[in-house]
Amino acid sequence: MRQWLIKSEPSTYSWNDLLHEKVGTWDGVRNFQARNNLRAMKEGDLCLFYHSVTEKSVVGICHVVAEHFPDPSDPTGTWSAVKVAPTEVFPKPVPLAAIKMDAALAEFALLKQSRLSVVPVTAEEFFHIRALGGL
Repeated sequence: MRQWLIKSEPSTYSWNDLLHEKVGTWDGVRNFQARNNLRAMKEGDLCLFYHSVTEKSVVGICHVVAEHFPDPSDPTGTWSAVKVAPTEVFPKPVPLAAIKMDAALAEFALLKQSRLSVVPVTAEEFFHIRALGGL
């Protein structure tokens, strides 16, 4: 099992949207490296759910329930999507400012590849952020 971080603007698709839907399609990714990360995801992999732009916080954990398939929003067939379902809600969001100040997260892909919407996360980083979120 691998761990990932997936980012979305709350106004586009929020954690609450995923909780309401129970299974969401992670689509609309238009970066080749992020697409390749989607294609590497396997059923059962865990994902930190990050609200970008306005909130800038990790707010929960979801898991992959369907591996990559053609993105339904892409008529060219170039891009991929996965399906995810919520796993755990963080009792307290983990803000980007706290992540930046944490020495244990100095190499965190969110900080190193901040423009990517899908990035791999090490097991150590994943469980550290989970603990910061109160789990």
